[in-house]
Amino acid sequence: MKISKAAGLFVVVVLSFGLLACGGSKVISRVDSGTQIDLSGNWNDTDSQLVSKEMISESFANPWADRFYSENKRPPRVIIGTVLNKSEEHINTETFVKDLERSLINSGRVDFVASSSQRTELRNERDEQAANARDAKRQRYEDAADFMLKGQINTIFDVEGKNQVKYYQVELELINVESNRVVWIGQKKIKKYVSNKKYKV
Repeated sequence: MKISKAAGLFVVVVLSFGLLACGGSKVISRVDSGTQIDLSGNWNDTDSQLVSKEMISESFANPWADRFYSENKRPPRVIIGTVLNKSEEHINTETFVKDLERSLINSGRVDFVASSSQRTELRNERDEQAANARDAKRQRYEDAADFMLKGQINTIFDVEGKNQVKYYQVELELINVESNRVVWIGQKKIKKYVSNKKYKV
């Protein structure tokens, strides 16, 4: 039996609406970027921001920065090295590094030095300017970092049935670049209880 094109199109439209009705629809609403939302219990933007802010604040409660200023009459220069994700979970460490950078800069206690990749890009830009621009920026000695901040994120998951506890441990070390001395070690722990029970309304 032949089916006309119009009838075939009608069937496709009906089936499409049927699938949508069965699958439901998503409700999306915009929220303030500062709102704390924890859907999965995984490491998220709120954890990154809170941990970076608290740990940098804790570091300045120790005497390394004041001691350096007293001896050198200038703020210490800091660079962030590698932050390793040693957890079983995918964590965007670049976002965490940026939150650390923001907390360091906003503290007003240190001068922040560009990363290795940023310095390479800046050198290339100065080379390009030297070849093509009349007001090119000169190649000069760069400010060297006095301290490097490094760290790692570890996790422990404890699962029982539909419930689990997620335990995050963030460790940071601040190292004197010249002497290799560790001048500060910080640790921050986060524990989350996640229940997957379904409640009847």
